[in-house]
Parts: sequence; structure tokens; C-alpha cells
Amino acid sequence: MGMRDIRVEKVTLNIGCGTKTPIETARTVLKNVSGGKVVVTKTKKRSTFNVPKDKAIGCKITLRKGIEPFLKRLLEAKENRLRMSNFDNTGNFSFGIREYIDVPGMEYDPKMGVLGFDVCVTLERPGYRVKRKRLPRKLGKSHTIKKQDAIEFAKQKFGIQIEE
Repeated sequence: MGMRDIRVEKVTLNIGCGTKTPIETARTVLKNVSGGKVVVTKTKKRSTFNVPKDKAIGCKITLRKGIEPFLKRLLEAKENRLRMSNFDNTGNFSFGIREYIDVPGMEYDPKMGVLGFDVCVTLERPGYRVKRKRLPRKLGKSHTIKKQDAIEFAKQKFGIQIEE
């Protein structure tokens, strides 16, 4: 394990419900897919979309431990293909899953209908704890993860094909 090795820090699944989708449905979908604890996200202030403050608007779940087999399953739903635009410049990548039944091992539940969700994968290198500390310090420029590094990591680790 070198200091330059990239690893998956966390995977965040998110369903934005807006005002139409019932929160409970979204909650069950995330719970069934991941088996973790789901957090309901609320609006921080009255936004331009005229949604009142503190109204539940979606839900998300963050997974940190033992997530690689789970991430492999999610990528199978995308047939292990990602686009260049799925990667951002700071070495994270995200993709959407149109319907939760695309994930292998998930069964269709008529009560829930068809719901999709977003998957965000955050990558890090050893030493990224500096970001989370209270004392303000910066990561070295050469130690940040670049877009190309993230793409290489995804190809090697998960066997992803990149489409233009």
C-alpha cells in the first residue's frame, strides 16, 4: 500500500423526490438496495422553487465500509459502462440508475412503482483525513486525484469501459 494508492472513500445513494414522489417509497427503495440507514434530506431555506423551509425533499444514504462488492453490483446495472462526463475534475464519479430493478438481485415491488436513484462515488488517497480535520490545512497539489487517475482506477478496479 503506497501513499499514492487510490481507494473508495464512500458511496452515496440519493433520490430526489421533489414534491411528487412519496418519501416513504424512496426510503424503502434505498433501504432495500443497500440495507443501510436512510437519512431524509430537507430544504435548508425557502428556495426559488417555492418549497417551504424544512420540507422533506428527498433521501440519501452514505456507505463507507465494505462497499466494493456493492458498488460492483451497481455498476452491473449500468453494464459496466461509464461516460467521460461521469467523472469530475477532483477524481469522483457519479452515475444514475434509471430503475432500481436494474440492480442485480432486486425484485420489482408493485407497491413502489418505478424509481431510480443517483450514485456518487468519492475517491481518496491515504492522507485525505486532512480534509476532515478542524485545523485548516490543504491537500498537496500532487496528491489530489485527477480525472485521468480516477478513470484508470475505475478501469482497473471495477473493469469499467469508458465511452466518449
